[in-house]
Amino acid sequence: MITKLDHYNEEVANQIFTVFQNSYKIEAQLIGTLDFPPLLRSAKDIENSKTQFYGFIEKKYLAGVIEVVLKGKHLEIDSLTVDPNYFRKGIANKLISYVLEAFNFSEAIVETAVVNLPAINLYKKHGFVEFKRWTPSHGIEKLALSVSSSLTRK
Repeated sequence: MITKLDHYNEEVANQIFTVFQNSYKIEAQLIGTLDFPPLLRSAKDIENSKTQFYGFIEKKYLAGVIEVVLKGKHLEIDSLTVDPNYFRKGIANKLISYVLEAFNFSEAIVETAVVNLPAINLYKKHGFVEFKRWTPSHGIEKLALSVSSSLTRK
């Protein structure tokens, strides 16, 4: 079940933080770095965030989280994480589908590491196409993908 998370609640923020830490440690290994910026985000940062969080609940456990922000008609997916205990169960796919259907947007964008092929392939499955590559100051090469709402609504 997917539900909006009250990340302003300290307990909920801590649950999101735990999923982020568990998932981002695996992603850091995939990328091949010890210096992975998402791992530096604290539960307090999540609690104070102005974004929206949606969670996939599996047997009362927060198994996956998607973080989004809607700016006008521009939807940004800021993070998508699944607890490693729930990998390969289609949870990330369901969370992406949920936000693409739930929000009224003209374009959605997401960024990820160039070497994160599982994430890239998942976004492409939803119609996202690459439009930019760059290397930020932390040195992890990234790419940005976007999709038009006309491609996601059938």
